Amino acid sequence: MDIFSLEFLTSLLTIIFIDLLLAGDNAIVIGLAARNLPKEHQKKAIWYGTGGAVLIRVVATLLIVYLLKIPFLLAVGGVVLLWIAFKLLVQEEQHEDIKASTTLGGAVRTIVIADAAMGLDNVIAVAGAAHGSELLVIMGLVISIPVVVWGSTLFVRLLNRFPWIVYIGSAVLAYTAAKMVTHEPKLDAIFHDNPVLSWTFIAVMTAAVVVGGLWANAFKKRKALAKAASSVLNGDKLPQK
Repeated sequence: MDIFSLEFLTSLLTIIFIDLLLAGDNAIVIGLAARNLPKEHQKKAIWYGTGGAVLIRVVATLLIVYLLKIPFLLAVGGVVLLWIAFKLLVQEEQHEDIKASTTLGGAVRTIVIADAAMGLDNVIAVAGAAHGSELLVIMGLVISIPVVVWGSTLFVRLLNRFPWIVYIGSAVLAYTAAKMVTHEPKLDAIFHDNPVLSWTFIAVMTAAVVVGGLWANAFKKRKALAKAASSVLNGDKLPQK
């Protein structure tokens, strides 16, 4: 892939956007792990922890890029990423198990381990968006270092203010996932020879994820309102003698 081509630049921007979208949890992990450190050590913990986490992600993503060349694994990865795109819209992340450390080494270790455990979505998404290009993987993840350190906290605030941004991000992930399925070499007879079917599949999968997320969130909201209303009604009842 030519590094000056539109396809390369588009893929690189997609990887950076995916990193930024999925970096919200990283920002929370970094903040929780380093919050008890002296101020002069907090920046070091952030840089060392993020650097170690990104290094692990580079290796893991390159491994996934290689594995996706195995027959049908590209399609399987696409299906997994479709689920991740949906879960991005509806899941409620919990971070109570992230322990703060009082030492620089402990904080760095916590950041790296937590990021490795939570980074599967990022690894699969970046590997899919890279279309087999190791250079794209490395460039995208190296660029993600300052993105995670400086941009993620700001992006979390932006998401809180404009929640609809997460739907755009989920649509990008779903689009990437659907393209992984249509680019599966073993499915060339279905998609490669039928571009209309290929783009229809991509459009339907992207829409299904976004609409499914909207429906699931609306259902959860109605359920929460019903539970709140029930609690109020029960609280208004007089105790029986």
